[in-house]
Amino acid sequence: MQRIQRFLIDAKGNAAAELAMVIPLMLTLMFGSLELGNLFLDEHALTKQVRDGARFASRLELSSTYDCSGGDIFAASDYDTQIINVTKNGAVTGTGTPRWTSYWDRTCDNGKPVVEVTTRCVPKTAIDTDDDGHTGIYTSLAGTDIPVVKVTANVQYRSVLSAIGIDATNVCLSAESEAAVAGS
Repeated sequence: MQRIQRFLIDAKGNAAAELAMVIPLMLTLMFGSLELGNLFLDEHALTKQVRDGARFASRLELSSTYDCSGGDIFAASDYDTQIINVTKNGAVTGTGTPRWTSYWDRTCDNGKPVVEVTTRCVPKTAIDTDDDGHTGIYTSLAGTDIPVVKVTANVQYRSVLSAIGIDATNVCLSAESEAAVAGS
């Protein structure tokens, strides 16, 4: 009976038992916050790079006879390649250094291209709300339409836990940015 009493009041192993109960929760919180932070970092980087591509596209030189009904909008025939290069590498020539070397190699399973550039036109009348003919910086553009470029990117998320062999993510990060082309 005395052994049982000593065993019940002995506190030598309490700390180890409490640690064993708390470690799973602490590890979950630690790796969860690390994973969430990495997700936010990847999403922010993708959004910034897509925004840089759209911003670059908005300053491209327009064709002297740009036509929104299916004709050429930009003076450069390889405008889409230039925009994709700026989006991926930060350089028009494509020889810039990407932020992460394997970032753009991670394609999503949804079949969408990694970076895509599309153009559309908005009638000047859509932004001339006073019907006075003033459309801000677009007043000097020839024609009745304002070209708009949209840059879209899709990248597979790289999980932090995949570095230790737990690859349970199937998350595709997507970002898009539109910019009206004002020309240079």
